[in-house]
Amino acid sequence: MAPGAVEVEVPTGPVSTVEQLKATAAQPELIRKPLKYSGSLDEYRHFDVTPVIGTEFPEVQLTDILNDDNKIRDLAILVSRRGVVFFRNQNISSDEQKVLGQKLGELTGKPSTSKLHRHAVSNSKRGIAVDEDGKLDDEISVISSEVNRKLYGDRWNPNSRHLASDGWHADISFERIPSDYAILKITHVPEDQSGGDTLWASGYEIYDRLSPPIRKLVDGLNAVHHQPTFNKVAKEHGIDLIDGERGSPENTGYDFKAIHPLVRTNPVTGWKSLFGAGHQVTHGWIEGVTPVESEILKKYFNQLIYENHDLQVRFKWNTNDLAIWDNRSVYHTATNDYEGKRQGNRVVSLGEIPYFDPASKSRREALAAENAQV
Repeated sequence: MAPGAVEVEVPTGPVSTVEQLKATAAQPELIRKPLKYSGSLDEYRHFDVTPVIGTEFPEVQLTDILNDDNKIRDLAILVSRRGVVFFRNQNISSDEQKVLGQKLGELTGKPSTSKLHRHAVSNSKRGIAVDEDGKLDDEISVISSEVNRKLYGDRWNPNSRHLASDGWHADISFERIPSDYAILKITHVPEDQSGGDTLWASGYEIYDRLSPPIRKLVDGLNAVHHQPTFNKVAKEHGIDLIDGERGSPENTGYDFKAIHPLVRTNPVTGWKSLFGAGHQVTHGWIEGVTPVESEILKKYFNQLIYENHDLQVRFKWNTNDLAIWDNRSVYHTATNDYEGKRQGNRVVSLGEIPYFDPASKSRREALAAENAQV
């Protein structure tokens, strides 16, 4: 029997284990001073796509700055501040994409044990090559519309009746050591060049839109992130799952469940972001409140993502376009409105144990303080 056929018992209520809490509880030694952008990327033409989220560099090639640690560090800081950064028509190879993914975290202080994520499902066992030479690589998740339609069914079809907003999520937050940065390069766009856009939403701005009493409630709470779909898909399709050392010693097993702060402090910016929303907590819950209260809060947080288009940015892909985002502070979702093939290579870097620093500021508070010092 394939390991993926292992059944995972889903808890019926908000119960956590001491072991899980120890793995994800905020620890004072994790809290570090925010990093400052040095301005090394200002020489390249760029623009903010929206006031709140998204910056685009329409001309620079990432391969030209890959060996400049100061520029890569500044790039990581910019991504963390702006949520997502876009690059057009990139010549970066899959191996170079992996180097970039690891550098972004290393140069901004992630633990030495955090490497590149090996996705339990989207790995080399699906037999999809990451380049024209047929290379298979567990550290690259091939995002394939054909595979998604096969494994996940109607939700990925253009004529689906599912609400498109159901797709909002942050990558792999079900892991005990989740992602810091992700890099997606789209290698195939739909044949008619339309459809397949990706949207990102700012977790910083979602937190800023909470009233002071609600902030006081959610600061310091934990949320259970759970992804039971992988075991279901493995059983239905007879596929093997990767269970051990998925980029970090802590990321093992088939439970695909972790407890993280509901409000997370991004160590690069020092800003608070709402972390416990979207698809990753659909099967989870918020701890410290009743089950009914948990569902009410989850619904409200999702509403803030879904219904505020002014905290979102939408990106239309062309072949070889690339996006880098900070999974600690943004949500994203694909748009499944096309018939043809869409495929890309995604590198997901692992970061630190998520934590909440009570002394950290919201994005608006931090920017106001920065502007006051100018």
